[in-house]
Amino acid sequence: MKLALGPIQYYWPRDEVLAFYEAVAQSPVDIVYLGEAVCSRRHEVRLADWLDMAALLREAGKEVVLSTQVLIESGADVTVLHKICANGQFMVEANDMGAVHCLEGKVPFVAGPHLNIYNLPTLQWMAALGLHRWVMPLEMGRDDLALLLAGSPPGLQTEVFAYGRMPLAFSARCFTARHCNLAKDDCQFKCIEHPDGLLMRTRESEEFLVLNGIQTQSARVHNLLPELPALRAMGVDVVRISPQSQHTLRIVDLFQDVIQGRTDAATANAELLGLMPEKPCNGYWYGKPGLEQVSPQAMAVPA
Repeated sequence: MKLALGPIQYYWPRDEVLAFYEAVAQSPVDIVYLGEAVCSRRHEVRLADWLDMAALLREAGKEVVLSTQVLIESGADVTVLHKICANGQFMVEANDMGAVHCLEGKVPFVAGPHLNIYNLPTLQWMAALGLHRWVMPLEMGRDDLALLLAGSPPGLQTEVFAYGRMPLAFSARCFTARHCNLAKDDCQFKCIEHPDGLLMRTRESEEFLVLNGIQTQSARVHNLLPELPALRAMGVDVVRISPQSQHTLRIVDLFQDVIQGRTDAATANAELLGLMPEKPCNGYWYGKPGLEQVSPQAMAVPA
């Protein structure tokens, strides 16, 4: 089983992004996804910079994948999409069907978690277009994943989003700008003030959602580290960690220690809980509401 680092979901200063990936180059992560997948107004890092970082990471022995934007809103976005898909050096993660159409029949690609791959016919159709690896949709549970794995085309890799706040929805409206009483086209790049998104709470002061520009995330942190042995047994090839502003590389180490058998999942998870920005959740994995935290023992089938 390999370990992947997903694209940065947030808007970080350029120097912090460069320093982060220089450290990632020395980490035990196997696959690194690069690129701006959320908002095209985020210009601290340009496509040329992402390509330079991709070359650095490849020299360090990492498999590098360029991620496309999830919501394409303008002609300029389309132009960048075509440049990414035609880069000629690195595999591409397609996060919308426009990217799939740019890549199909030309080069192998990765289907991101935002594509609607929920059944075997869809997975087989995507494989016929040149799919190399697919990322399970966030709200899919273990039972549905098992069905798809049982009929998965030979050689097709499966990746599971295993840690991080879940990106739940994208909108043409910028929620961070609206929160600051600003128009989207004059957002003043307020996202950069919130390196892990802007936490929203209910009237009862319970964490609810995180605003991240045009993206809405879960407030709680999706965590499948305790499920790593089960994921391996199911035949999952790759597990993904979504970067956060603090402790990401330590989280990578904890996942890798469990994957390599250097520590058990329970011990690693006990430390991981202290590195999360909010409480954990795993409800979707068990077919429950996503914000729930379900005990594996509670879902065990009686003998």
